[in-house]
Amino acid sequence: MFTIRQCWAATLLLGAVTGVQAADIYRWVDRQGRMHLSDVVPDEYKDSAKRIDSRQFELTPEQKREAEERAAREKANVPSLPEPQVTGAPSGSAPVSPPPVVKRPVERVTTSTDCTTWWRLFRESQECFGPFHTVGGGIKPEAFEQCNEVPSPELKCGPYRD
Repeated sequence: MFTIRQCWAATLLLGAVTGVQAADIYRWVDRQGRMHLSDVVPDEYKDSAKRIDSRQFELTPEQKREAEERAAREKANVPSLPEPQVTGAPSGSAPVSPPPVVKRPVERVTTSTDCTTWWRLFRESQECFGPFHTVGGGIKPEAFEQCNEVPSPELKCGPYRD
């Protein structure tokens, strides 16, 4: 019979051995023609999935050391944000709030806005929202904190002309 110590030793040894082995990685192409790499293959692709030797992706100790050194250098080169300075505030008073965000475009469309100005404001609004578009075609919510939405002037002014 095994003692409790022998069982623990066997468990630890088994855990160490399985931790050293690399996980199997499989590659397959789905119905849409997209290639996938994963350690889990859906049942419908098990026949077409090919095992990839994952050891080819493992880093040598030297490569790991170089990557860690490079990451440390890059982290050291990132400028840190300065701490906000509160000047002229008496001690014990409420902290000074940051200035409000000025949305773009600053100017708004009114009933008296001419078509040339409206088109300019519309283009500025589209440029402001541009970086906030998602892959699915949506707009990230934080865009509305920085950008003013300007409706298209096309219905009132007609198509844009240079």
